[in-house]
Amino acid sequence: MKFTPALLCLIGATLLLSGCFPKRDLAGFPGVDAITVTRGADGRYVAVPPDCDALIQPSRISSVNNPQPGIAFGCATLTNLSAQIADPRDLVAPDVYAGQHADTAGSAVTRYRQGKVIELKKTTSTSKTGGN
Repeated sequence: MKFTPALLCLIGATLLLSGCFPKRDLAGFPGVDAITVTRGADGRYVAVPPDCDALIQPSRISSVNNPQPGIAFGCATLTNLSAQIADPRDLVAPDVYAGQHADTAGSAVTRYRQGKVIELKKTTSTSKTGGN
């Protein structure tokens, strides 16, 4: 029974310390809804990143003797995300994915199990873009 006091002490210390660590407050962080979608002059949809000045939060360690700049949390992430959206129209009116037809999927699995896999077509690209 020597383990009981040590175990109780460990549990007590864990419970005592669990309230000491601050919980992360995500209330001020922007969500993906900060990315807006507009139409360009040519009629195509364009994803517009948020205005970083609007996202600036004051520094919590700033003081009169040691002023610190505010930080726009999430601005870089949302700017990069808006640049990577392939079709911004999907944010306005997303298409519903109907899924794979069961017969097509089943026949592919059957061919794989029977060793009758259909090889991909051999194609080449004539484009010189990308890569080195």
